[in-house]
This record gives sequence, C-alpha cells and structure tokens, in this order.
Amino acid sequence: MIKYICGALLALVCLDVCAQELKGRVVEQNGEEKMGIPGANVYWLGTKNGVVTDMDGAFKIVRHSISDKLVVSYMGYKSDTLQLKPAEQNIEVVLTSGKTLDEVKVTGRASTTIISTRGPLMEQLISGEELCKAACCNLGESFTTNASVDVAYADAVTGAKQIQLLGLTGKYVQMMTENLPNFRGVSSLYGLSYVPGPWMSAISVSKGMGSVVNGYEAIAGQISVDYKKPRDSEKIFVNGYYSSEGMIEFNANASLLLNDKWSTALLIHGDWLTMEHDANHDGFLDMPGKTQYNVMNRWQYKTDKWNIQFGGKLLDEDRLGGQKGIKKSMRGNYGGENLYGIGIETRRYEGFLKLGYLMPEYENTSMALLVNYTDHDQDSWYGARNFGVRQKTIFANYIFQSIFGNNENQQYSAGISFNHDFYDESFNDFLVASQQKTETAYFDRNESVTGVFFQYTGIFWDKLTIMGGLRYDYHSLYDGFVTPRFHIAYAPNDLTMLKASVGLGYRTANVLADNSYLLASASPMYVNGRLLAENPGELKRLDMEKAWNFGVQFNRKFLVFDRMLNINLDYYRTDFLRQVIADNETESGKVNFYNLDGDSYSNCYQVEVRYELIPRLDVTGAYRYNDVKTTIGGRLLRAPLQSRSKGLLNLSYATNLKKWQFDFTTQFNGPGRIPGNGPENSGGDFDSFRIMNAQISKFFRKWSIYAGCENIGDFTQKNPIIAADDPWGSHFDSSKIWGPVHGRKFYIGIRFGLDRK
Repeated sequence: MIKYICGALLALVCLDVCAQELKGRVVEQNGEEKMGIPGANVYWLGTKNGVVTDMDGAFKIVRHSISDKLVVSYMGYKSDTLQLKPAEQNIEVVLTSGKTLDEVKVTGRASTTIISTRGPLMEQLISGEELCKAACCNLGESFTTNASVDVAYADAVTGAKQIQLLGLTGKYVQMMTENLPNFRGVSSLYGLSYVPGPWMSAISVSKGMGSVVNGYEAIAGQISVDYKKPRDSEKIFVNGYYSSEGMIEFNANASLLLNDKWSTALLIHGDWLTMEHDANHDGFLDMPGKTQYNVMNRWQYKTDKWNIQFGGKLLDEDRLGGQKGIKKSMRGNYGGENLYGIGIETRRYEGFLKLGYLMPEYENTSMALLVNYTDHDQDSWYGARNFGVRQKTIFANYIFQSIFGNNENQQYSAGISFNHDFYDESFNDFLVASQQKTETAYFDRNESVTGVFFQYTGIFWDKLTIMGGLRYDYHSLYDGFVTPRFHIAYAPNDLTMLKASVGLGYRTANVLADNSYLLASASPMYVNGRLLAENPGELKRLDMEKAWNFGVQFNRKFLVFDRMLNINLDYYRTDFLRQVIADNETESGKVNFYNLDGDSYSNCYQVEVRYELIPRLDVTGAYRYNDVKTTIGGRLLRAPLQSRSKGLLNLSYATNLKKWQFDFTTQFNGPGRIPGNGPENSGGDFDSFRIMNAQISKFFRKWSIYAGCENIGDFTQKNPIIAADDPWGSHFDSSKIWGPVHGRKFYIGIRFGLDRK
C-alpha cells in the first residue's frame, strides 16, 4: 500500500521517466532540408492525452490503450491523423502548410525559445540552439539573450556570479539539474560555473511558484537544466574555445548504445585562465585565474516498463585572484606591504539515480524514485580571512501519479521526500582596527527535512486547467510547516493563454555560504549585532525565510504579414514574511545579519515580444521594471546594486539552409542605488548603461565555427574596488558591483558533432 500513498507528479517532475513511449519528430519540408516544428500538438484521437513538441520538433508520448490514431496539428499547417501499428516506436510526421486563419498561410523560422502555453506552470524553455547564439561556456553565460534572467558578478575579486529573477537574488531561485535540487548552500555562488554549456540540451525557466513536488524552497522561481542523454545526444561532440583574455575551454562528449536497452555517455570539460588582466590599472586582477576539470558519466536502461538512469560527476576547481602577482604561497601573509589575495579550492562529487516504472496493470499510472548525493568540499581564503566548509547532501523523492477513475483529465499525484544537509564550517575574521585575526570558529549543522505532498490537476472544457498542491515538511531545526500552491490556466483559443499562480516558499539562510563574497572587504561579519567569529551560536537565532508569491501571465499570438507575432505580459509580487537581511549600510565598517523588521517586497513587470521581421530574421524585444524594497536599519530602501529597469533587443538571422547565422544582442540597464556606508551616507545612484554582444557562426555538415565579441562598447564600472590602493585598510570593499568589471572580449570556437544515424 505504500506505493499508492507515497509518490508524486512523475510527468511534471521527470518527463523522461515514463516507459512504453512512442517517440517521433514533427517537421516541415524546406527545400531539401527538413526543419523541426516546435510547439506542435500531438495527441491520441478521442482522448485528452497529448504533448507538445520541443525545440527540434521531437516528442515522446505514452501509448494509449483505447486509441491507436495519433493526431498532429499546428496552427497554419494541415493536421495529420496517423494510424499506428503496435510495433512502431519512432515516427516522423511531415506537416504541410494549410489554409487556415481566414485563408492566410503561416510561415516562419522555428523558435529557439518557447513560452509554454500548455499546462498551468509559467515556464519558458531555452533550447540548445538558443544557447549557441552566444559562446555559452557555462550555465552562468546561458542567459545573454534571455529577458527574464539576469546574471551579474557578486564582487570584483572572486568571479562569483549571481542570478537575479523577479528582482530577487539567486538564493531565492531553486536551481535544479534534471529535476533534482542542486547548487544549494555552499555551491549557490559558484554553481553557475559548474555546468558546462556543451553539456546542456535545454534550460527550463519557471517564474513564481512551482509544483509542490519539487519542494518548498522556490520563492522567485525555478531553473532546471537538462543534460544531454545517451540515446538522444550525438555519438561524438567536441568543442574548443579561446578568448582574447586567454581563456581556454575544451569539451568532449561521447555516447554509446550498447544494445536496445542499455546506453551510456561520457562528458568531459576543462577550462583554464592563467593570464593576468588589469585593464583599469587599479592593481587588482579584473578576474581571478581559474582551472576547472569536470567529468560526468551517465547510464540508461530502458524497457517498455522501466526507465533507469544513474551516473556520477566529479569537479575540481581552483581560483586565485586579488592583486597582481599574488601566489598561493602568500596565503597567511597579511597587512603592511603584503599582497591581498583570494583563493578558492573546490572538490565536488555527485551521484544520482532515477527509477521510473509504468504500471501496466493500471491505466495512466506510474511511479518513480529520484535520488541524489553531493559531497562539496571548499577551502577558501579572502585576505586574512579563512573560510572552510564541507557540505554533504542526500536527497530522495518517491513519486506516484495516477488518474481518478477512468477520467484522464483528472490526475492526482502524491509523494514523500527526504533531504539531509550536513555542514562542517570553519571561519576566522579580520579586525581592521587592530590588524588582528580572530580565533577560528567552528559551525557544525545537521538539517533533515521530511516532506509529504499531494497535488491535483484537472482539465475542464479543454480550456481551463487547475492545479492545486499542498505539502507538509518537518524540519529538524524549525519544526513543521505547510506549503500551499495553486495554479490556473485558461486558453479560450489556440492564440490566447492566461495564467495565474499563488503560493508560499521557504528557505534556510546560509549566512556564510550565501554571502561569502562579502568576505572580500574590510567589514567584519556580525549576526544580531554580535561578532560572528566570537558568537557562532547567534546563527541559530535566525528564522527560516518565508515569502508569498503571486503572479499573472498573459500570452497572445497575432498573425501579422503571414508570420506570428508573440506578445507575453507578466507581473509578479513577492512579499516576505520572514527574511534574513545582510545590512552593510546602517553601521560603517560592519556587515550585520538579522531578521527582517518591517516590509520587504518585490514587484516585477515585464513585456516580451517575438516576431520574424523578415524571412529568417527573428527579433526579440523586452522591457522589465523592478520595484524592490527592503527595510534596512529601520528604513524602507530600494534594493541596492540593481537596475530598476532593463531593456533587451536580440536579432538572429540565418541564411537559407542555415549555412550562416548572425546574432546580435543589446541590453539596456537602467539606473539603480549604490548602498551607503553608514546612515548619513546614501551612496547615491549609478547611471544607466548598455551592453552589446555579437556572434557569427558558419555551419558545415558535421562541424561549425563561431566567433564573437562581448561588451562591444567596452563599458566597465569605474573603480569597482573601493580603496584598491589600501586593501588592508578600513574602507576596502569589492562587493559594490552594479556593472561589468571587465571590458571588450573577442573569442573564437569550433564545434564538431557526429550524429547517430
């Protein structure tokens, strides 16, 4: 009976976990070339059991017991109905242009970014082709052409990057890899560099509250990365990259089909930056030197009933930054004429297991078990400060999905999850006034969270979808709490979609791990007004963070000059009931962490337009306005170091048969507030600025070359490091970053791919 009361939303959690599937591709004939059609509807005749094709026109659909006729449709094309034989496992459907929509023919280049118009979740899918519009060396560089997600440096020394979504920093975004929570705690700052670009097949960005099956942590949204899988990826893929800053990157992926059931893939990555750059001549490296080695091996076993995936990943990374001439051997030297440096050494191990089982004895019923283990060991130093941490995490989610009776439009999901985090941290601070280090303090913490959840999804009149979920979690440190979430989607026709969501989110504040970039400053760290290094027990007095999120989204398509104009409007409101504040403004020379006392909220408004202006020229334009305020030191202040507005324009042109592709992106960033240093110093505002990027790609049968330029205008923040000439003094601070810290960069790369025939 346990398997019927435990489980969860397999179809929403892991699309590839179901077995007994029919695979296929929906294409259009373009001369001698077949081009995939993304967003086509595929469903069994007489049922509501359907899917939507991905960026390449590919789909997977579970076979239906009462129908063997498959309907494929897409606006502007003639629908096709196929009668399939039981033995057929992989098909190709060629759609032809049809005279629909008042006898107007719809043509257009396949979109590389899809805003989901099916299902209640507010999702955007970024394809591998979209990622190739820029160099995309890692996950942190994957959102150059995305209007919703911002990525910026956290400081001017460590190279740490932070995501911003809905006006909130990345710690409020749940990061996932193939629906497994990842890059939490210690890895939250540097995890964006742990996912090589050539390893990714797609990225899903979900704004606002997600499904309860994925946990309680998402407050601003979720970002989930899909890696290349053995059966779907190239036999061999190689990528080489070199930039004018001396960055070298190499990737090699290989997959092997051992038989009709077993397959495996090996993915290898390495990058090296050893050259010293100091373009603004402040004596500090513009970016730290870095060496990273990254290896992943994954396996898949698939039958009509079972889909089993497992694998492991190993990462080794060293960073060294600070003043020019810094060496590892200088660690421990501080004050006076000694060079200031930072060093971060990371060793990370991951292992995962995904079991999926389709229950043939029950209609539309499946179950899955998802398990992930992570061991993250980081030894770091920031000038005279030392921060060492080891985090071990085990996550498990047992999930089950079925329908009510024989009604496929009424689904339910139920499940149980478990997460355990072990933190072993050590930290010493540096007191500038006395030029002395504190004694090393130790912070050991064990967190165990057990949760159960239930979710209902209902479809009514083929137009209205409702999804409501509730989960209960018991936290070993914060006791029990309830997470409700509700989603609704209404589609009066194929061209219009309205969605809304509301729900609660929680997260545990990791003061040192979340904010370790603040260690690259002169300000000692306090918690509740007491020096952290001498009072480690103060961390236990901080509450768990809690926030409500509400969002609405309106999507409308228009036919303009035979091509589709896509307009998307959305608004999100986040209200914090509990929050941990990092206050470096109220008291000069001090960073104080404490619980929110007052209001803290975010309002985010965005409009995004996509259109094929002329054949094969895609245009994306977007504008976003952020109204984010937090009570700091008794004052309700605008969020610091964040542009209140952002504009984006992306142009992408491909020649006939896609022999050449040209991509150009410009980002407009509005003004924002610079945090002050003490209650009498407001810090002022920074001005608006613009960043431009461009890339040219030449495609051949099995390989391609690409070259580009980032930050064409060579714009950088002036004096990003305060008091760079006195790094051991009381005013030194590298954390007040609002703009680029390095200038124009040229790069060139080559890709080779041998597809499986």
